[in-house]
Amino acid sequence: MPSPFLLFAFMMNVPGHLSAGLWRHPQDQAHRYTELDYWTTLARQLDTAGFDALFIADALGQLDVWQGKPDAALRLAAQMPVNDPLLLVSAMAAVTQLLGFGITVSATYEHPYLLARKFTTLDHLTRGRIAWNVVTSMLDSAARNLGLTRQLPHDERYDRAQEFLDVTAKLWEGSWEEDAVSRDKANSLYSDPQKVHAIQHYGRWYQVPDAHLSEPSPQRTPVLFQAGTSARGAQFAARNAEVIFLGGVTAQAIASDIQRIRQLAVAEGRDPASLRFVTAITVITAEDDAAARAKLEDYQQYISEEAALALFSAWTGIDWSQEDPDMPLAFRETDACRSALASLTRIDDQKRWTLREAARYIGIGGLHPLLVGGGETIADRLDQFAAESGVDGFNLGWAISPGSFNDFIAWVMPVLRQRGRVRPQPAQPLTLRERLTGQPRLAADHPATRFSRP
Repeated sequence: MPSPFLLFAFMMNVPGHLSAGLWRHPQDQAHRYTELDYWTTLARQLDTAGFDALFIADALGQLDVWQGKPDAALRLAAQMPVNDPLLLVSAMAAVTQLLGFGITVSATYEHPYLLARKFTTLDHLTRGRIAWNVVTSMLDSAARNLGLTRQLPHDERYDRAQEFLDVTAKLWEGSWEEDAVSRDKANSLYSDPQKVHAIQHYGRWYQVPDAHLSEPSPQRTPVLFQAGTSARGAQFAARNAEVIFLGGVTAQAIASDIQRIRQLAVAEGRDPASLRFVTAITVITAEDDAAARAKLEDYQQYISEEAALALFSAWTGIDWSQEDPDMPLAFRETDACRSALASLTRIDDQKRWTLREAARYIGIGGLHPLLVGGGETIADRLDQFAAESGVDGFNLGWAISPGSFNDFIAWVMPVLRQRGRVRPQPAQPLTLRERLTGQPRLAADHPATRFSRP
């Protein structure tokens, strides 16, 4: 029997995420992203169906690289407007039992002392079902509105993020001893001051002298997700991440990234087999292959190539409105998301993408594989993709919401369950780390454990 996949649903607190223009489809409900019931209903469905987690992306700036202004992103709902992801979690946790929540938060524009408390609070309220997707941000517009004239250089953002993670590790793992909290009413002792320690951190970017404000939560440290395959991003992932989110158009490209990151993990003193890898994927499915193809043709009528290029410009930091749409794309260094451009220019030797082709491809699912077919066909393709790439699971994107998730649950999940690809319901609730890695706490070889106290 094969191992169960890690199955995540990939969302963002927006009316339009990765499928550019499809918010206009009559069946799409993503315009309801401001309504709490939209999120709690989706969370219940995912929880009941057996998904492991809801993964929520985020961006802190406006998408204003295309034509040098945000107009296209605003008109066409290309990840704008965007609401905060953290504030959704408590409500969704209250209506679910097992579903985890992977929340994207930037290590460039938050402060570790404050963010540590937010994640500890959520880990308490969810009883250990929280993950942090660590990002460094890529938009100059975010920097301009958060105290900088432009974003920090690419590799320097990762240097700063490493110190950020060191601070949070000291707070989560090293500030409060395991038995610091006694809740002893008879002796008027809630927590023992001798077992709560100031972290005394004085670094290049952060000075945090005192103790963590919050008592330890079920996981202490949230499960650490990371997405980034540039040279510096891959090294950062190999050192810090427990679950690594990969993009890429082909299974072969993803397999190469996995091999590279596992080798880097060895150099960091970690067991490479302990890392988990998931890739984003978009699925169009129905009762059979013909119906799925018809559904794809319907969706394609709503693609906005301009919205797709507004997204691609933001991801790459390049204003593609100034480029010939029929010339082959070529890689160039940027301070934005280098892997976004690399996925179309450095991966497939047999394919030279033009900008026009890229826009059409991005239109449904962004820069990720698109699978179309009935339930058996999709299950076969997922099995094949996992075998060829080495991924442990999939982060399921959407063409329309919640319709794409409903279709996957109706047509694909039963087949995956028959094949042993869906995790059985546990006898008792597990933390997200237990569900994803089989461990209650960070692995002993994780660098954050050097700050741990008994």
